[in-house]
Amino acid sequence: MKVDEKILVVPREDIFTHGYIDGFLPLTDFVKYEDTIRDKGQFLWRSAMEENADYKQIIPYLIFKYNNMYFLMQRRADASEQRLQGKCTMGIGGHLREEDMAEQSIAAWAQREFHEEINYSDALRITPLGIINDDSDLVGKVHIGFVYLLEGVSPHISIKSELKNGALMPLSDIATKFDKLESWSKMVLPYLQHLSTVIPPKSHSHATAR
Repeated sequence: MKVDEKILVVPREDIFTHGYIDGFLPLTDFVKYEDTIRDKGQFLWRSAMEENADYKQIIPYLIFKYNNMYFLMQRRADASEQRLQGKCTMGIGGHLREEDMAEQSIAAWAQREFHEEINYSDALRITPLGIINDDSDLVGKVHIGFVYLLEGVSPHISIKSELKNGALMPLSDIATKFDKLESWSKMVLPYLQHLSTVIPPKSHSHATAR
């Protein structure tokens, strides 16, 4: 049985102070949300939050790209989030704990999660993509995702822990697996497909991480 832990949550009414989000909202700057999370965030027991829609669990959702190939993963059948077991995902993500928040940005908070889930030791370029909120199912009601694109300089990436397998592939191949994707990946995939047709590789602004 997984040990319970305290995770970062924000009251629903506070996280939507800047407007309600339904689906995927493209954004290039999360500063106002980071301010809200720092001001209104609480660390509450995960077991008490899993079905409490009065709070949103804050989830960095990190999509890895290398040379127009994206890292698609499959969750294990015994993944800790039972409602996502066996699903395919484009997003490396997880809950934030108090020790993750020594830095002041979601991107910095997310670094621990990325390296906890994934083997990758080369440089990364990090770009905010947007926010995902999906209140149409039980998982979505209690989570909100801050989506980043992580562009790597090498293909040397592999999975750990909660994941069963992972492979780099073009968006066209990922699209053929659409029915097997978890809902957040389904929401962000069309936006990535759009970006691939209108933005040349590596032309957008970015933040840099180790």
